[in-house]
Amino acid sequence: MLKRTAQNTILVAGGAGFVGSHLCEALLRQGHRVLCLDSFLTGSMENVQALCNFREFRLIRQDVIEPIRLSETVERVYNLASPASPPQYQADPVHTMMTNVVGTGNLLALAEAHGARFLQASTSEVYGDPEVHPQPEDYRGNVSCTGSRACYDEGKRAAETLCFDYSRRGRADVRVARIFNTYGPHMRPDDGRIVSNLLVQALRGEPLTVYGTGEQTRSFCYVSDLVAGLMALMEAEETPDGAVNLGNPGEFTIAELAALVQTLVPTAAGVVHRPLPEDDPRRRRPDIGRAKRLLGWEPQIPLSEGLPETAAWFARHLGQSLPPPPVRAGRTAPAVRV
Repeated sequence: MLKRTAQNTILVAGGAGFVGSHLCEALLRQGHRVLCLDSFLTGSMENVQALCNFREFRLIRQDVIEPIRLSETVERVYNLASPASPPQYQADPVHTMMTNVVGTGNLLALAEAHGARFLQASTSEVYGDPEVHPQPEDYRGNVSCTGSRACYDEGKRAAETLCFDYSRRGRADVRVARIFNTYGPHMRPDDGRIVSNLLVQALRGEPLTVYGTGEQTRSFCYVSDLVAGLMALMEAEETPDGAVNLGNPGEFTIAELAALVQTLVPTAAGVVHRPLPEDDPRRRRPDIGRAKRLLGWEPQIPLSEGLPETAAWFARHLGQSLPPPPVRAGRTAPAVRV
């Protein structure tokens, strides 16, 4: 394990983003020095404002596509630098591809030069619209290389190629996490992910948008569980032979998720159905056997606990109060922590 002293410096690329900001905070609370590098294309200063009060936190505004030069040595590099939701990564698909390929190459070169351990935040999108369920790491996927999602899906697949080529040639100690749907505080209200979409619509009293029939499935991992998995993977004594899935294997249909949101935020104005987006996966659920075996990791927070926390955060972020759920006769409404 890395000694928890100020001399241990960790670079988090994409550190002002949703997951990155939580990771930065967790590392700081362990006593590490954290360099947060972010272009703020999709990251937010609000996510890291409180972290600036830590003496061992430094913010670097830079795009990973540009060569990265640091004045101090780093021992660990986490690469979370990429737009991660379809509206974000499709807004500038060429830049998304370059972020994942050129940016990952720049960060790997930095890790090699510093002798630093490297963790790549890959994605379940490398499995595409899977024909194998649940998805194990040895499944090669069913991905369109020319569709509207390819800038992200293929960009992440190419980034994994770079990582494993560096590893095979002994140029860096590389670990690759394939991240499944994650949710929690610090998500952008407009990021286009299903949890944020439904919660924000409900809080605004709008109809909930469900694409297709709503029978397509997803698994939802609370952000603190994911961060614990990323840190466990980075600090594993032995480098795993291949990628490691990180996600919650609990599987829900989108219709079930919408129903949970309507119960939690009763101001929602019903459900409206829209056509499925291009290449939208029908089923998504991780096989986390490898993470359990190699890292001793599995998620602890079920959707029934994480969703109220996330709803409360969005309510505060939007300047609204979270309406109390309806109380059945003879029962007390569960408390929502805020």
